[in-house]
Amino acid sequence: NYITTDPLPKNRRHMQQTPTESTTDTPSIPDRPSGTDSALTTRLLLILALLSAVAPLSIDLYLPAFPSMAEDLSTSTSAVQLTLTAFLVGITIGQLIFGPLSDRFGRLRPLLIGAVLCVVASIVAVIAPSISILVAARLFQGIGGAAGMVIGRAVISDVARGKAAARAFSLMMIVGGIAPVIAPMIGGFLVDPLGWRGILTVVLGLAVIMVVCVLFGIRETLPAARRAELKALRAQSDSPYEALRSREFLSYTLTFGFSFAVMMAYISASPFVYQDMMGLSSIWYGIMFGCNAFALMIVSGVAARLAAVRSARGMLATGVAAMATGVAALALLVAAGVDPIWLSVPLFFAIASLGLILGNATALALGAVPAAAGSASAVLGALQFGLAAVVSPLVGLGGEDTAAPMAVVMGISAVIAVIAFLTSGRTTTRAA
Repeated sequence: NYITTDPLPKNRRHMQQTPTESTTDTPSIPDRPSGTDSALTTRLLLILALLSAVAPLSIDLYLPAFPSMAEDLSTSTSAVQLTLTAFLVGITIGQLIFGPLSDRFGRLRPLLIGAVLCVVASIVAVIAPSISILVAARLFQGIGGAAGMVIGRAVISDVARGKAAARAFSLMMIVGGIAPVIAPMIGGFLVDPLGWRGILTVVLGLAVIMVVCVLFGIRETLPAARRAELKALRAQSDSPYEALRSREFLSYTLTFGFSFAVMMAYISASPFVYQDMMGLSSIWYGIMFGCNAFALMIVSGVAARLAAVRSARGMLATGVAAMATGVAALALLVAAGVDPIWLSVPLFFAIASLGLILGNATALALGAVPAAAGSASAVLGALQFGLAAVVSPLVGLGGEDTAAPMAVVMGISAVIAVIAFLTSGRTTTRAA
């Protein structure tokens, strides 16, 4: 029921390193103070997963209500789609705001401010009389909701390292992975009885639950004494966040970001591929989409179990190789012009392999910069959703009758992820 850290032995922990023994100019990270928690309980992990899932639920839950929103607000469909774009922009900006703030002021206060902002913006969204006010409300809703995502990752990096952190992030992938899968289905059932304002009221309820969880379920994991230690450590460098420019952090971050871009390219193109090209009904599309999502969650669970006996980097290598193989097979089938139904096979393996990538890449990236975990988490999240915003429209450039744009975008993203991972290998070897 808990995940513990794996501290260094006492005889190594207190060793003093002389300048002649040092292999790098970066000062070592001091141990966490004994007053902080050294374990991630199941309860805390579930709360952090819930906080991370609020934003994805807020994105997907109201998608089935777009037509009724356009009609009720007397506006166009493209204007309604701006509410989604504004939310994605808000998530990106919010992570860049709350990540650094959590490094400076601790995790709890910025998290509470973000949660309260999300509640206020959600209230405005429910009662919005016009599309312009709704777009503005969704922007601030995304900014506030981003706090749960970015600070949740930072909290894990505060109390866990190495294999323990990799296991925690993989477990969060399971819970967080359910949100974007079930949200459109739930929204489809709710849109008729509740209307679009009722669905946004459900989102408001999630934001209120977020505030309650922060108030009663999370304790400060970066106390003032620890912040002072890390501030002094950063002061020894030329730049307070010099570590964020390190090759190790950037390599794992790019591996994570472009692997996530592979998934976003698939998600964005999946309605056209499964329904228009393969000729599946909306029900079968939901089944196929759900199978791939379920495979992703299963592999994430396997990764969490293997974290105790396998290195995070080893599992990441396996996942990157499997993803690249699946994407390469997809590209070959698209180029060969085979029956579109066969595309479902490499798509299944490419998406399932992400269960070995996303959690382990997150753990390795944040583990590379423990002195600035909040800011590192912000960079990770901003890249994630920034790439999502870029990738989504690209897969539709060729129209509804071809999977070539999807294959190209997934292929380029996979190649960049592979190159980034290989670069991290050279950095890790040199550091060792």
